[in-house]
Amino acid sequence: MSATLAPQPTPVRSLTPPRRRTRVLALPEARWALASLVAFLLGLALDLGGAPVWAYGIPYAVAYVTGGWEPALEGLRALREKTLDVDLLMIVAALGAAAIGQVLDGALLIVIFATSGALEALATARTADSVRGLLDLAPTTATRVRADGTEETVPTAELAVGDVLLIRPGERIGADGTVLDGTSEADQATITGEPLPVVKRPGDEVFAGTLNGTGSLRVRVERDPADSVIARIVTLVEEASRTKAPTQLFIEKIEQRYAVGVVAATLAVFGIPLAFGENLTDALLRAMTFMIVASPCAVVLATMPPLLSAIANAGRHGVLVKSAVAMERLGEVDATALDKTGTLTEGTPEVTAVRPLPGSGLDEDRLLALAAAAENPSEHPLARAIVAAARARELRVAAAEEFTATPGEGVTATVDGRRVTVGRAKHAVDAADREGHGGEDRDFGDHRGATVVTVTRDGVPVGTLALTDRLRPDAAATTAELTALTGTAPTLLTGDNAHTAARVAEATGLTDVRAELLPEDKVKAVRALQEAGRKVLFVGDGVNDAPALAAAHSGIAMGRAGSDLALETADAVIVRDELATVPAVVRLSRAARRLVVQNLVIAGTFITVLVVWDLVGHLPLPLGVAGHEGSTVLVGLNGLRLLRESAWRSGSAQAGRG
Repeated sequence: MSATLAPQPTPVRSLTPPRRRTRVLALPEARWALASLVAFLLGLALDLGGAPVWAYGIPYAVAYVTGGWEPALEGLRALREKTLDVDLLMIVAALGAAAIGQVLDGALLIVIFATSGALEALATARTADSVRGLLDLAPTTATRVRADGTEETVPTAELAVGDVLLIRPGERIGADGTVLDGTSEADQATITGEPLPVVKRPGDEVFAGTLNGTGSLRVRVERDPADSVIARIVTLVEEASRTKAPTQLFIEKIEQRYAVGVVAATLAVFGIPLAFGENLTDALLRAMTFMIVASPCAVVLATMPPLLSAIANAGRHGVLVKSAVAMERLGEVDATALDKTGTLTEGTPEVTAVRPLPGSGLDEDRLLALAAAAENPSEHPLARAIVAAARARELRVAAAEEFTATPGEGVTATVDGRRVTVGRAKHAVDAADREGHGGEDRDFGDHRGATVVTVTRDGVPVGTLALTDRLRPDAAATTAELTALTGTAPTLLTGDNAHTAARVAEATGLTDVRAELLPEDKVKAVRALQEAGRKVLFVGDGVNDAPALAAAHSGIAMGRAGSDLALETADAVIVRDELATVPAVVRLSRAARRLVVQNLVIAGTFITVLVVWDLVGHLPLPLGVAGHEGSTVLVGLNGLRLLRESAWRSGSAQAGRG
């Protein structure tokens, strides 16, 4: 237990990531789109007002340039690589419209196309807003200790592995590292989701951006600031905007062939009527209209906005989904497998049984109060659990004197004039056996792997306490909701003993329990489920869970910063350790997949109707532009619906009802 005698540090207030929200005009795509829109509206006003051609021609030209230069550049780059891009198709169609005198229609096409691009950029930017807020928690400067013992203040970006930092009370830690000297507590809520500050002693790991408590620490930097836990989490989410979902990849595979087909069909629509004597202007106008309405802009934009919006929404609620691929795959799962320690349980001990020995003269309350009095000066997690249990029963906790602690053995203190020891004294347990109470004490083993501590008074054993890992309050509701979502109860995969696993399974309603598994055994269990035709979601938190996270169809890691490998392997990370967010994010993913299908139907319907109208009848160019590009904006806005708070509340509310 604790080796120091110190008053309990006052828990520091947990920090939460600042709420960040990208302003629309901070995006260059949005600024160019706005400039194009303003120029177009000015030109339209002058045009409708009867101004001369040169007067409204200038703002129209500005609309063309500001809204079209970027897609034109991208299209030319694609053409240089011997591919045909839909961006270039749009620019060609707009210039073609202008060439036949339809300047207004071409400008409208450019404006709407630029607006569509701005909407996609906005969805991408909002994805990482809340996650990038984590970087604001890391201090910009740190106190570095020189070799001669003097101190200097340096930017955290200049820190290098091996540097020694002085962390004063109340300061934020500037880099990931190892404590060299000092004892304190660190509030790691923003990294691990742990509700209480964590004791830090020499040899313990600390993380950038966490808040130091009342002690002073000397910390050796172990990671470059760019590789800190916070920085790596941010990197994971930033990769989302650059990753394409499977549906998007399929669209891009057919995009090149589709674009070539549109060009060929456009030439046919222009050449065939012209060969039969149609007017050049009319033939060109029909061809340009066909190119516009047949271009797959809305189809291309149908996939990413819903998935990126879902990623952004999940990120605001502490679930960091790595990519659009991961978000899409989460909605496909039809089976779940869960780790126990740190996933279904909190990794925080609690007193689950109090057993006074016969002849001790103590009942449960008096035994617990005695143990709590001896443990009160200690900051050890087991000590806190014992004191918390006594306070929960509203027991009087007497003052302790002459407190001492021996690491690995326990604590000793004088309570009301009696010498009290709390620890794992095997001889005391043997003494309990001799008193005829051993069978009942051994029943602590039926507490499924409980940690047993023995209380002695003046050298005589008076009772035992059992402490077990605390089950998360939302564990049972989460497993029930996952059962409802997939139609099958989750499988419990744990390296703990069978008794411990059975206790947790009973409390959470699980029936498929597999205990005492090595990491490779967890992988085999996951693969067995998948070979049976299931798409498995695995939820874990430790390094030993990383292989299973990688093997599963989708993997979610609880936000334990110490489990670096789990963070890197998982498809998503739950920063705040809120287990109830697992079914909520699965529901959000399924909502995103539904919106993708909706968008593809909307885009396909618009393209089909407009193309048939242009070929069979006479589709006016302005109506073709409005219809086709309007459908592009429509699918973009439809995808952004998942940015709303109600989209998350819908999934989490259903999870809560589970």
